[in-house]
Amino acid sequence: MLNQMRPEAIRLPVEGEFPSLDGATGWLNSEPLTPAGQRGKVVLIDFWTYTCINWLRQLPYVRVWAEKYRDQGLVVIGVHTPEFGFERDLDNVRRAAKDMNVGYPIAIDSGYEIWRAFENHYWPALYFADAQGNIRHHHFGEGEYEQSEMIIQQLLAEAGSGDMAKELVSVDARGLEAAADWGNLRSPENYLGYERAESFASPGSVALNERRTFAFPPRLGLNYWALAGDWTVGKQAFVLNEANGRIACRFHARDLHLVLAPADRASQVRFQVLIDGLRPGMAHGNDIDDQGNGLVTDPRLYQLIRQPGAIIEHTFEITFYDSGVQAYAFTFG
Repeated sequence: MLNQMRPEAIRLPVEGEFPSLDGATGWLNSEPLTPAGQRGKVVLIDFWTYTCINWLRQLPYVRVWAEKYRDQGLVVIGVHTPEFGFERDLDNVRRAAKDMNVGYPIAIDSGYEIWRAFENHYWPALYFADAQGNIRHHHFGEGEYEQSEMIIQQLLAEAGSGDMAKELVSVDARGLEAAADWGNLRSPENYLGYERAESFASPGSVALNERRTFAFPPRLGLNYWALAGDWTVGKQAFVLNEANGRIACRFHARDLHLVLAPADRASQVRFQVLIDGLRPGMAHGNDIDDQGNGLVTDPRLYQLIRQPGAIIEHTFEITFYDSGVQAYAFTFG
């Protein structure tokens, strides 16, 4: 069993040298850091982007490791590499880091320079560097938290850290950070922009930067989605041109999230969510009330549905009462 393994039982070959961090376009919570400046310490590098639900569910573990092992010589460095255009805005990243209690150093990688230096392809991604500046392990995606912590312990022991508690952390993750209900998750992430959209069910064709009026089909199959109203098709998002535009999706999951943004920092967009044509009640997410009402204020991921009890297939529908909203992606949990 994994939780019966001890750190010394894990074989950790050298995977390469700790790549340069010189490509960072800025830093939060720290002066610029370098691999050479971290010699003698164990470094955990965490690639993230703040709307990524997979990283959000990993975050409580990384946050606790950073605190628990800091005095033993662990340095956690978050590398924020943006997925969507608004995640390149430093003010947006700074606000998200504060809201999510990310207090460890953050390298801003808006040009993907550090991403390329690590030859990385994933959010989230963890890279473990030893005290000699060698990458000794990596992990992509969620999970394997026990093994990751034992590797941290092993690298700290190799570096000479003593009197280290061997107990592994437990976290009480809530809200967006709560683990997915994997046993009932049958809906995959789906992007809404022209570049990567799949399973779009509104009748008619679409073209990049085209403005047109959409309508819902008579029915939606599982994991299909559709638009109604006057929208413009963008590369990364659909943009609502007139009030009362709608999005619908047929899904099977405990949680449903949407990445949304207002037209600009001064704008807010009122909306209401329905499930199977009814107000969500106890199934409302953190960003709406039990009547389904919510407000798009910042560009971020919005938790709209968290179902209690048995999970079955439902039709989600959201109506935006103001124009200008940008809709980027569905994620589920």
